[in-house]
Amino acid sequence: MGSDLQSHLARLDDASLKDLAAARLSETLSACGWYVNLSRQYLDAEADQALLAFAGSQNVGGAIKALFDGEHVNASEDRPAMHWALRLPPGRETGFAEEIRASLDPALAFADKVRDGDVLPSIETVLHIGIGGSDLGPRLLHDAFVQSYGGKIGVRFASNIDPLDLERALDGLNPRTTLVIGISKSFSTQETKYNLDRARDWLKKTVGANWPKHLAIVTANPGRANDWLGIESDQLFDMPESIGGRFSLWSAGSLSCMIAFGTDWFRALLKGANDMDTHVRTSPLVYNMALRLALIDYWNMTLRNVDAEMVLAYANALRLLPAYLQQLLLESNGKQVAPDGSRAPAPSIVGHWGGEGTIGQHSYHQWLHQGSSHVAAEFVIAATPGSEPKGTSALIAHALAQAEVLANGYKLEDINENEPDIDPAIANQKVIPGGKPSMIFACRDFGPEALGALIALYEHRVFLGGVLWGVNSFDQWGVERGKVQAGRILEALGGSEAASDPVTRDMVDYFR
Repeated sequence: MGSDLQSHLARLDDASLKDLAAARLSETLSACGWYVNLSRQYLDAEADQALLAFAGSQNVGGAIKALFDGEHVNASEDRPAMHWALRLPPGRETGFAEEIRASLDPALAFADKVRDGDVLPSIETVLHIGIGGSDLGPRLLHDAFVQSYGGKIGVRFASNIDPLDLERALDGLNPRTTLVIGISKSFSTQETKYNLDRARDWLKKTVGANWPKHLAIVTANPGRANDWLGIESDQLFDMPESIGGRFSLWSAGSLSCMIAFGTDWFRALLKGANDMDTHVRTSPLVYNMALRLALIDYWNMTLRNVDAEMVLAYANALRLLPAYLQQLLLESNGKQVAPDGSRAPAPSIVGHWGGEGTIGQHSYHQWLHQGSSHVAAEFVIAATPGSEPKGTSALIAHALAQAEVLANGYKLEDINENEPDIDPAIANQKVIPGGKPSMIFACRDFGPEALGALIALYEHRVFLGGVLWGVNSFDQWGVERGKVQAGRILEALGGSEAASDPVTRDMVDYFR
């Protein structure tokens, strides 16, 4: 990680965050409708330059070029990562990138047909079945815009293998007015197949022979999907192999939202993301928003050893953003081994969690301000045009106040000055240490373009963080192992074999 960075770390270790921020007020970046304030970090101009030099030593510029050139940046699976190509305007590029972009066209056309009543005459609800990236992304999009873009077609989601999840999603639905969309790249994901099996049975009982028209599938394995359907369906849509699940909301995987909100809305989302792609692809490293964020992640998580990063969404439309980012960030970079099988050169990403402001202020913010954990935070403030001004101003004020108190704290001398008659024991309990770094993301005109740009920014931040940490951001071997083990335990629960682990065996005996 370089002795130069370590020397800056030692030099700034006891610095005042308030003083550093005052000297770094120019550390703001703007791109694609977002204004990001980076001033409240344990950094100064010299340390910033050292981080940029470190990025150069890791060939970050070459990594950005490799991504957009379609090179096999997913080394362990020997694939490119082509999610960015889905966001290209038609005809912008040729070859493989255009093939990936064009994979969206059938889904967009189908969405228009559903909305026009040309697929089934009276669709009122889309039931979206998927898990992981096939659920979290579309669910975020739907929740963000259902108030402003929702129309006559509603969307419900089912992801969990717990039977209650699907039962809740089906409650009150009429099979004759429901379109079920299943999203599974492999078409072998256990949770999704289980819920699709039950949804298919539900359709067959009422709809009869026409039930296949009430099912659409998005997959990279059409043969397996057709075998399950028992027919050659014309309602299968492609999920390209080079699109990872957690990067797939730009694909036909968001078909449910295209149907609910219209294809013009979806194209606006893509445009915002493509604008951010252009920023990341062409900006000098010092102004590259994704790189600067990734470098701060490296500084805080690898060098300063923060315990957690909080994502605090001060926008009801973004209340699901923390859950979405948990998968994007942690499944991508929660690794200790480099693509060549060696130990990664430095500790990588820490746990991310959070929630919706101001709700979290009445929950875990007490811990943020006065707990003993070493935490960093990012505040995402998004104002929607036309929203009620009094509440919007209060929301912004709360976000800025929380960031200020996290950084500056509340000192004992200030408490005594403000409350001269206070009991000393109470005064000590009111002390807030401060000194906790944060970033502020702000948008004054939130809409589909802005959300597209924000998600693309996080995706590029993830990729560049992986480059800095020396891990592959596009595989997930830990997830795969859990799936295999669950299959073995399922057999044990069925009595066909005994679980090998003694604790697991005890629990299997309890439930069997």
